[in-house]
Amino acid sequence: MKNLLKLFIGFFAILSFSGLVKADYPEKPITMVIPFGPGGSHDLNARVFTSIVPQYLGNAIIVKLVPGASGQTGTAMVAQAKPDGYTLLFTHNYVDQLQHHVKKLPYKPLKDFVTVARINYAAACMIVLSKSKYKSVQDVFDAAKTSGGKMKLGHSGMWGATMVPLAQLLSWGKVQANLTPYKGGGPMVKGLLSGDVEAVLHFPSVIKGQGKKVRTLGCGSKEKALGTPPTFDSLGFTGQIGYMDRILMAPAKTPPDRIKKLQDALAKLKGDKTFKKFMGRLGENMEFMNGPDYEKVRAEKSKNYKNLVKQMTKG
Repeated sequence: MKNLLKLFIGFFAILSFSGLVKADYPEKPITMVIPFGPGGSHDLNARVFTSIVPQYLGNAIIVKLVPGASGQTGTAMVAQAKPDGYTLLFTHNYVDQLQHHVKKLPYKPLKDFVTVARINYAAACMIVLSKSKYKSVQDVFDAAKTSGGKMKLGHSGMWGATMVPLAQLLSWGKVQANLTPYKGGGPMVKGLLSGDVEAVLHFPSVIKGQGKKVRTLGCGSKEKALGTPPTFDSLGFTGQIGYMDRILMAPAKTPPDRIKKLQDALAKLKGDKTFKKFMGRLGENMEFMNGPDYEKVRAEKSKNYKNLVKQMTKG
């Protein structure tokens, strides 16, 4: 009887002790919401880094695509999630820093989210079908003028990463066009391939994946992976255009030690040979920026977008 009593006492002691010892984060897979449709550049980049980072993080990151309302549906989902480090948002600067200047949102991006890291950035490029008669950005402008504004050009969502630079380019070229929205970069490129629209702006990873189906007319920066097409500034456009930061965010009240764990794991990707190889195949850079560094420029970027919105909507 005494031995049995000792056994029970030992058993309950173990239970009590185990309850005090918390498992290391992350003790289960992390859900990473992408608020855009399948096949876009966020989807492609995410598939690469989430396949490699588990070896440094200690658990998996599961990609969940939640498109809708130009990125707002998925963003709202993460804003309402428990801030425990198990639900993250993989978004970009136009959703995070611009959209709240044009529409009342069910969340406050700069207050409700904190940056884990900027994974990389990309500059938008104008593309057409390879069989298109348009050989240059100016050809597209001339066709838009001739059409009287009826020429159909696609974008990935209102006030998003392709709509804003496209509108800037058209304003610079002093032309108008029929801008057709899609639910993300993947559906948008399908619209181009099917002939529903005649030109779009997109990013290197998606463009490279189309192979010989498309022709790149110009880019926001030098893109060797695409054959170094003309840059927009070389064509006469002044000022930065079409730069998209791919940023991983967490709900603002997420424990700092968990965010630090994520940051440390992501920072190790830059030295990973497999990651470097895969990103090279995508045609994307590895310009990683840690969360605290990105937070220093995030509010200023938002102010700049506020001024841009005023310029684009005046009159």
